[in-house]
Amino acid sequence: MNQFASRSFLSRTLLSALFFCAASASHVGTFAQTTAKAALNPPPSADLEYSINANQKGLPLNGSAVLHWTNSKDKYAISTETRAMLLGKILEAKSEGAIDASGLAPATSTEKRYRKDATTTTFNRETRSITFSASGSNYPIKGGEQDRNSVVWQLATIARSMPAKFKSGASIPVVVAGQKDADAWTFKVGKAETIKTPFGDLKTIKVSKVIKEDDKDQKIDIWFASSKEWYPVRIRFTEPSGDFIEQTISKITPQS
Repeated sequence: MNQFASRSFLSRTLLSALFFCAASASHVGTFAQTTAKAALNPPPSADLEYSINANQKGLPLNGSAVLHWTNSKDKYAISTETRAMLLGKILEAKSEGAIDASGLAPATSTEKRYRKDATTTTFNRETRSITFSASGSNYPIKGGEQDRNSVVWQLATIARSMPAKFKSGASIPVVVAGQKDADAWTFKVGKAETIKTPFGDLKTIKVSKVIKEDDKDQKIDIWFASSKEWYPVRIRFTEPSGDFIEQTISKITPQS
């Protein structure tokens, strides 16, 4: 595979979704009211390393990612650096903000993609709107909205704080802001699965983005491990064509 083909695939998959109302107001309100009474419990701070394997038209691609997750009680920060063989660094992404009654409350999310200018998504709490440096779009903040970096950690926070909402068959709606706009996503909690990792076999709960029939959206599957603080230990992005990219945890280092 030439560099152009590799770069195109990685840009469409790795770069668009690594580390994720018009959700009903009743759901968001219930989450906020419930978590206001019970202390939120986001995962503890840690550095996570992932190995990346991908396949496009039968050809393999490999890489690695390092993610720094920081939880300082009332604030959080996420930074990710992703590298691909032959290409080097292809993505730098950051998300930071507060932790409030709705869970993670992003303030800014930035992405610097391979050979492209950095973009910033801003969650302005004063004007209650989400704006984008890469477009003129504007979305209202109603509570619970996430960016593509924070959404995975919001799900982990729900799993740790509200286990009743993380049972098999449960649906979790959330608005997710990307580089240019925001969309209403729904995640469905699946059954327990055991996956193989460098840590050995891990019991996990699989959560999947719901794709409606005839939609051509990218599918996202996330495996959370309760024995590893509910960290996301595997994430898989699958295109309608069948091309995929999968990242699996290779190392976890708790932050002091």
